[in-house]
Amino acid sequence: MITEYVTPIIWRAASDETENYVYVGIPLGLAMGMSPAIRGLLDPPIEFYRPIPPLAYLPLMIIWFGIGELSKVLLIFLSVFAPVALGARAGVKSAAIEQIHAAYSFGASRWKVLCHVILPASLPEILTAMRIGIGFGWTTLVAAEMIAATEGLGYMVLSASQFLQTSTVIMGIVVIAAIACLFDMLMRLIERRIVPWKGKM
Repeated sequence: MITEYVTPIIWRAASDETENYVYVGIPLGLAMGMSPAIRGLLDPPIEFYRPIPPLAYLPLMIIWFGIGELSKVLLIFLSVFAPVALGARAGVKSAAIEQIHAAYSFGASRWKVLCHVILPASLPEILTAMRIGIGFGWTTLVAAEMIAATEGLGYMVLSASQFLQTSTVIMGIVVIAAIACLFDMLMRLIERRIVPWKGKM
């Protein structure tokens, strides 16, 4: 029974958050770290909306987009984008200025400096931000399903509580926690593979 709620929610969370990281959060964060103009343009709106709980936007999302996938995807985006973008921006500062100058002195283009100097130095910060973003995104998704959804683990737990099905509620909570731990373990594994030097210097 529980698998029909678990499978779609895992796939949706993984695919949505991956798109948020790769296509939006990380590139914009790197651009903010490298360009004072872009940083000055994007920092104020990001810092303005970042402290607002993502669920505060849910009524507006329902009014504009209804109860469906789009509302949940946008909520996940709002919860994930800020930590990932700010983490990538902070990661740019991890690149040693001496290495950047050395790369330019050897004739490297701005693109090559980004790919071969700045991005490798930024990866530890980016991956840490991704772990934080996954936690925010997962929490937001489950909470949104408790409020406005017709499927998913959050919906299952809330529905079971209305019929006093304690065992189902407990099982749902355990599965939610297990999936969160699974995501975190996966990110730790990726960190060890991509940035094995992290924490050893």
